[in-house]
Amino acid sequence: MQPKVHQGILNAAGFRFAIVASRWNDFLTSKLVEGALDALERLGASEDAVEIFKVPGSYELPLTALKAAQSGRFDAVIGIGTVIRGETAHFDFVAGEAAKGLAHASMQTGVPILFGVVTTETLEQAINRSGVKSGNKGFEVAMAAIEVVNLHREMDGGEKQPKGKEKVFPHVV
Repeated sequence: MQPKVHQGILNAAGFRFAIVASRWNDFLTSKLVEGALDALERLGASEDAVEIFKVPGSYELPLTALKAAQSGRFDAVIGIGTVIRGETAHFDFVAGEAAKGLAHASMQTGVPILFGVVTTETLEQAINRSGVKSGNKGFEVAMAAIEVVNLHREMDGGEKQPKGKEKVFPHVV
């Protein structure tokens, strides 16, 4: 048996994205935002198709992501932050609630809300995942957002279009 496989394409043209970013650990989080913007731009998102909302910390990401998703202005929301384990249980609460809250907001609205919160044991691990030394998880989560919005468009009856013939689709409400 050969089932039909569906997956999104990597074309951001015609979609709108919100990035909700934590200011906590900004020296790392700002690198994640830069990575996300790089991916969106490389894959065709126009400058006016991306808005950034800054919140104090990762714990505050879910509510702002929910509001962005509920606005009907965005096809996907990308939550970005950095949480590094310390000597107390604070890490577990912040990381866990950010993950649960973003997932809940996505399920509640039907708008893809992606988890781009780097959660690490050490500062060195966070540096490595924020594009300072090597890979950038912000870039990766933006790529995932682009793929998911394209997959959802196809699932909602939109067709994949050859480059240069993209259809305009209304924003998800």
